[in-house]
Amino acid sequence: MARTTAHAVVAPPPAPSIFRNPAVRLAPPPEIATVQAAVREAGGWVEPLRAEIGRVLVGQHALVDRLIVALLAGGHVLLEGMPGLAKTLALKTLARAISTSFQRIQFTPDMLPADIVGTLIYNPRDGKFETKHGPLFANLVLADEINRAPAKVQSALLEAMQEHQVTLGETTHALPSPFMVMATQNPVEQEGTYPLPEAQIDRFLLKVIVTYPSPDEELAILGAMATSTPRLDVSPVLTPNELFAARRAVDAIYIDEKVRRYIVSLVVATRDPAAFGLDLAPLIRFGASPRASIALALCAKSIAFLQGRGYVTPQDVKAIAADVLRHRVAVTYEAEAERIDSEQLVARILDQVAIP
Repeated sequence: MARTTAHAVVAPPPAPSIFRNPAVRLAPPPEIATVQAAVREAGGWVEPLRAEIGRVLVGQHALVDRLIVALLAGGHVLLEGMPGLAKTLALKTLARAISTSFQRIQFTPDMLPADIVGTLIYNPRDGKFETKHGPLFANLVLADEINRAPAKVQSALLEAMQEHQVTLGETTHALPSPFMVMATQNPVEQEGTYPLPEAQIDRFLLKVIVTYPSPDEELAILGAMATSTPRLDVSPVLTPNELFAARRAVDAIYIDEKVRRYIVSLVVATRDPAAFGLDLAPLIRFGASPRASIALALCAKSIAFLQGRGYVTPQDVKAIAADVLRHRVAVTYEAEAERIDSEQLVARILDQVAIP
């Protein structure tokens, strides 16, 4: 009779944690059903807004959702793509669908900072300087072809984008609320453009890459736009009060501790890839800042809001991570020589970091 030898099954050792205290006790989660009901009540405008934008913009559903995410998170968005991909049209359509003030600024190489933030004008009648606000004093600002303006103009946007205020002379002026910069740029390889400073790029909540439409979508574009008078009329479907109520609902959405750690792990992996078994250190000049962790959490909450959920899943984080991180990871000359860009590095990080 054959004898059976029993073998003990030894579990593999747990993966090393980057956190010093892996067992953090948090307050009990809120009543998810209550939060979910509030989210659905505050998000009644989402589908009408999508439909209104869809009357002008063919396809590009992921782009539209990312614009709404930036709106909910209270951040700025940068669209990058080749000319003719409806970047400007998408942003103008979004602005028309919201009952707020809107300004479009066409950036050019000869612009001055005063052209966007305003200036002080001397009045000889009373011998005083009067403030003249620039086009930046609007709720939604479309910075078209932002990378065509020189660095001094880009620097003028830093205070406005981060602190929602502008300093003219000795006086600081608050910008209207809500305030959102929606920028477009052509790839930096195009002639007549300037690379954006890293400090300004980091202030964009999302950088969305606009790609070519599918053949079916391009056929639909041809049918809608191949006319001397294309229909571009859009009716407002969202008010500022509705937007503020939606932002309060987004703030109440629950993020579990494990999901928070996943967010931090993704961001830390861009700075210390070796901690996650990635041999990417020679390819990364610098990684994402803590601002990226905040942005990733806010955007994940906004994704959950669009889906009518009162809690965030790891898939919400992964779905928006590339748009949050791609412009915050700078590659080295070695990576450029091997034709490796930040998009590829972020994709490898998303594949390697374990999902909770």
